[in-house]
Amino acid sequence: MNKITAYVKDSFRELTEKVTWPTWMQLQQSTMIVLAATLVITLIVLIMDFATGNGLRFIYKQLF
Repeated sequence: MNKITAYVKDSFRELTEKVTWPTWMQLQQSTMIVLAATLVITLIVLIMDFATGNGLRFIYKQLF
């Protein structure tokens, strides 16, 4: 039981004293970066899907 209690105390101390939490501004900036990256990757996948679909459709029309 002592090990569990020590673990919980150490974990709490680490979260409250040793961890450096981001400021509100840093959090907002990081969120905007993630959103922008998500949009860029989504657009790339959309373009690849569109090109592949049209390419395969063209090939199938030529073969059949």
